[in-house]
Amino acid sequence: MNFLAHIYLSGENDLIKIGNFMADGIRGKQFEHFPEDVQKGILLHRFIDTYTDSHDTFRKSTKRLHDRYHHYAGVIVDIVYDHFLAKNWTKYSDEKLETFINRFYNSLHDNYDILTEKTQGLMPYMIERNWLLSYRTTEGIHQILTQMDRRSKNISKMQYAVEELNEFYDDFEEEFTSFFEEIKIQAKAKLITL
Repeated sequence: MNFLAHIYLSGENDLIKIGNFMADGIRGKQFEHFPEDVQKGILLHRFIDTYTDSHDTFRKSTKRLHDRYHHYAGVIVDIVYDHFLAKNWTKYSDEKLETFINRFYNSLHDNYDILTEKTQGLMPYMIERNWLLSYRTTEGIHQILTQMDRRSKNISKMQYAVEELNEFYDDFEEEFTSFFEEIKIQAKAKLITL
């Protein structure tokens, strides 16, 4: 799961969404320095990642990419799954995707002081290019993967993964749909215990 799914799975609390969104850059017990709801978001993010990475359906998706992209296969599938969430948004929310995204961007601005430096640096670039909305199209996914490939100094070759996305589009979508029903239930249950 990438940014959009993590935010969606956080429920309605803005601070939990923010914690879930910026959790990748927070190691070990560093999360304890944040407000309680941000901590919950960080812990929820860790749970979602662990659950996702060990799930048979997610592994089936990554296996399709492993020979070409090796350990980047999981990152690619995270982004591909966000594409299907964005594309099929009306199945999962009564709120327009654009409205959901803008509310999240506003909450980042409103809570700027509690964001990590990394998130503060990423935020203007992300909002200007509207990454979350760009997940909706394969062209947007290609742009995201190309940007990520550049960050890996083109070692990952992720920019080419849109080829597999197009070739196995229906398979990826079916796997996402099946998996997402499960992760929604699991994340909601986990959130109650945090």
